[in-house]
Amino acid sequence: MAPTRTLLVTLTGADRPGVTSRLFAAFAGADVAVLDVEQVVVRGRLVLGVLLEGADLASLERAARSAGDGLGMEVETLPGAAEPEQRASRSLVTVLGRPLTPAALAAVTGRIADAGANIDRIVRIARYPVTAVEMEVSGTDTADLRLVLAREAAQQRVDVAVQRAGLHRRGKRLVVMDVDSTLIQGEVIEMLAEHAGVADEVARVTESAMRGELDFAESLHARVALLAGLPESVFDDVRRSVVLTPGARTLVRTLKRLDHRVAVVSGGFTQVVQPLADELELDYAAANTLEVVGGTLTGRIVGDVVDRAGKAAALRRFAADCDVPLGQTVAIGDGANDLDMLGAAGLGVAFNAKPVVRAAAHTAVTVPYLDAVLFLLGIPREEVEEADALDG
Repeated sequence: MAPTRTLLVTLTGADRPGVTSRLFAAFAGADVAVLDVEQVVVRGRLVLGVLLEGADLASLERAARSAGDGLGMEVETLPGAAEPEQRASRSLVTVLGRPLTPAALAAVTGRIADAGANIDRIVRIARYPVTAVEMEVSGTDTADLRLVLAREAAQQRVDVAVQRAGLHRRGKRLVVMDVDSTLIQGEVIEMLAEHAGVADEVARVTESAMRGELDFAESLHARVALLAGLPESVFDDVRRSVVLTPGARTLVRTLKRLDHRVAVVSGGFTQVVQPLADELELDYAAANTLEVVGGTLTGRIVGDVVDRAGKAAALRRFAADCDVPLGQTVAIGDGANDLDMLGAAGLGVAFNAKPVVRAAAHTAVTVPYLDAVLFLLGIPREEVEEADALDG
């Protein structure tokens, strides 16, 4: 009996229906096994690779070339090609750019090669509002690759996320967002301060906290005290002036459609946050509650303050309630008050954040579109649009 050997057949040319079936039909009558298949179509041009194992390579080559001639396509054959190795460490690298330049891709892919990793597959998953490509990478540790590419992303001014590949990515997720300057544009306490005529005083307390002279709880109590005397009706006025971040509705709608859980956790106030959460049909919400007595704000907080530690605790509480492992959680925020939450989540996303937050998060999004987070989760723009069209 003749020994079995391998043959790699690569077919390239204009794509059209039936190409794949005709190639395999050419081998159907031979004593041959299919070891591997890869196919990609780029702008109407097909590249199809098939790794075959059989005793008579000459007849397989003739069959492949005959099929290629009939299809008007180019055929290359490589006898003795090895079956692809199964590499234990696999990562998904998502690159976002606006625009995404050749120089940026050259730099990112160069760092991947420098790390001793191999890019097995690249696919574009969005063309707007940003260009997003996803790469399947094998051969290096995910955490190590994340560190290397984070530095390169900052230099190239693109956003790069590195995550562990695997079936877990298809499971149910919990996505928890900060509210001020993340889900919405602006800060609610500043809007309340404008109504109270104390915007400058509130700003001074905020600046003091940013200098490290006050912690968040102290600064919150100091700022809230300045709101004493405001009528309860101010909440309606502020709610009407709230503007969602571009892409916020698309992000929430898509996540809910895919049966993920969505939550907000805020250092702001329930009187504004909860109605917003109800409008968006979110699963969970946590925020501070302003005390109201006789229809007037007292300038005090009711209950414990939702601060940096409180946000992380809320994320863990929500995850336990909906039975989602912490590794399947995503946290999105912009400020230092979000750092514990971003660190506790399986994927912490710094959204248009301060430098210290970007440095600490797993990845950063620097474009002003909240739905760009969908691309980090491997959800293509085309699927979002198709689902919207069906619902519409």
